[in-house]
Amino acid sequence: MPLSPSQTRELLEQLGHRPRKQLGQNFLIDGNIVRKSLELANVSSGDHVVEIGPGLGTLTRALLEKGAIVHAVEFDPKLGDHIESIAQDEANLHLVKGDALDHPLGDLPSDIGDYKIVANLPYAISTPWMAVVLERQLPSVMTLMLQKEAAQRYAAKSGTKQFGAISIFLHAAFDILPGHDVSGSCFYPKPDVGSTLLHLRRKSDPYRFSPESSQLIRDIFQQRRKQIASLLRKSKSDTAKVWLGKLESVGIEPNARPEQIETKLWIALDKEQS
Repeated sequence: MPLSPSQTRELLEQLGHRPRKQLGQNFLIDGNIVRKSLELANVSSGDHVVEIGPGLGTLTRALLEKGAIVHAVEFDPKLGDHIESIAQDEANLHLVKGDALDHPLGDLPSDIGDYKIVANLPYAISTPWMAVVLERQLPSVMTLMLQKEAAQRYAAKSGTKQFGAISIFLHAAFDILPGHDVSGSCFYPKPDVGSTLLHLRRKSDPYRFSPESSQLIRDIFQQRRKQIASLLRKSKSDTAKVWLGKLESVGIEPNARPEQIETKLWIALDKEQS
């Protein structure tokens, strides 16, 4: 069971640690949310699971109890020492003490087949971390506790204000299933922003854009209100020149704005290069 608020405060005092708001250190204290995370990810014995920001180890212990092999990454030195003390008695817990942007999958071996990601993701790194993960071998499942605003961007569909580059990349590779809003009372300290538990399942035929195409899409969405043809003409990217000549053939109006273009059309445009 997760620690209660009073137990969480007590453990933090023992560790001499004060939660750091800038790192999004809000510790989960609701057992139902922990169980829901494992249930959505369908965690089973022997699964390799990456956890980012294990903190006090609430989710970590639940994963270990399921028999998972956990590859955790903790940035905070004091919390890293705490998780390291747990790892001494747990053969299935592997910890990297460092930045998740440098170690997005911890020490997960490159020859592992399927793996899963289950994490109460630190808000400050959610989108840059996700961008790095999408360049690696894709997990079969991601169950992520996210700031509500980030979850909305991830799940956004074309034609909405939240729709952007990260939405395209995720929709191309994953089925994004309905999220569950999570009350601030489920955390200690209580966060100032809303949270969402989001579940992503890898498609049977996931599509990944090349690094060059991914960067071009990010650049385009920096000026999301301008027309796509105009943005491509101004770009110095060789990919942009190819795309400009293929817009209408894949069903994209030259005067369309980036946020109006569906993910499947971005994919069709990118495939025209090959």
